[in-house]
Amino acid sequence: MEAVRATSRVCSSSTLKQPVSGRGSFQNIKLLSVGQSRSVQAVARVSGQFIQNSFVGKLKTQQSKRSSTSRPTTMNVQATQAHKLRDADKQQFINAVETFIFDCDGVIWKGDSIIPGVPETLDMLKSQGKRLIFVTNNSTKSRAGYLKKFHGLGLTNVTAEEIFSSSFAAAAYLEMTNFKATGKKVYVVGEVGIQEELDLVGVPYIGGPEDGDKKIELVPGYFLDHDKDVGAVIVGFDRYFNYYKIQYATLCIRENPGCEFIATNTDAVTHLTDAQEWAGNGSMVGCIKGSSQREPTVVGKPAAFMLEYIANKFNLRRDQICMVGDRLDTDILFGKDGGLRTMLVLSGVTTEEELLNPSNTIQPDCYTSALPDLLAANNSGQLHLATARENEFEPAKPFF
Repeated sequence: MEAVRATSRVCSSSTLKQPVSGRGSFQNIKLLSVGQSRSVQAVARVSGQFIQNSFVGKLKTQQSKRSSTSRPTTMNVQATQAHKLRDADKQQFINAVETFIFDCDGVIWKGDSIIPGVPETLDMLKSQGKRLIFVTNNSTKSRAGYLKKFHGLGLTNVTAEEIFSSSFAAAAYLEMTNFKATGKKVYVVGEVGIQEELDLVGVPYIGGPEDGDKKIELVPGYFLDHDKDVGAVIVGFDRYFNYYKIQYATLCIRENPGCEFIATNTDAVTHLTDAQEWAGNGSMVGCIKGSSQREPTVVGKPAAFMLEYIANKFNLRRDQICMVGDRLDTDILFGKDGGLRTMLVLSGVTTEEELLNPSNTIQPDCYTSALPDLLAANNSGQLHLATARENEFEPAKPFF
């Protein structure tokens, strides 16, 4: 038990440093409201000259280190096996958290189906004054598109300012690096979510869904020309991924000087429907990574970019944030690397067997079967953490 508490102290020790005003400051972040001149507004953006070269360098260094090893690490702390959260612990668990960051696929919904009990759980958490933030690696929709999905599933209390998608993160990254000032354009391998977010920051682009039907004519002497003004390639999930897009993106990355390779995420699988798992954006990024021989800058989980943005936007203390997700190698690693508390739910990708396998090195602080389990929270104020073995308990100790 002491090992669990020690791990929790490590995850709670990071305090957010606030940037000073001036260049690279977060002071000028603005919120645009829904229903104004464009339906895809209602987003939080960094305005003015927002360049944080030190953070961008740190992001790339972190990803370079991770790509050089076959097994991800969690803050270089030896993994302590996760403990299952039981009913008697749940209210104190909630009391210890100020902000919940939720993954969406596998936590809030599966495909286009809401997970039963989630609306009531979110209402309960909000009634207790908790800030709720939703982060998804799926780039097929913009934030406005996800707001429509939330509301269509009955989650009408969710606002656009609480939603952060990897499509938004890609556009925010380009704004952070002042890409627009270069006069270059973006080649998009992905869907309309990326395009809508690029529209909001005024970055021109080509590609996207309109390249879905294009084909390569493999005849003698065939030459595929490409736009020399492309300064960045963004690769997001693309249901119309094809060889033309692979070749075009590869040419831009390899032949256009300084062209940046940006991946919204590298997820192995995703939930397109609630019936099964589907190949994720990692398969598309992998193709272009292989042909271009370049490592991408990843802006989605588990990279630090979205957490850095969210923490500064809401002025959050990281020791008061809990990341809730269904994936060990994205959601939980995202939380661990960022100094957050973490809870795994078994309603998505990860099974209990995979979590408790001795070879698994990424361990959350606790886990439960699904988010609605929190509805069983009581007001006892006492905490008991169940061990991995059924019906074995340790004496009550403070959570985290």
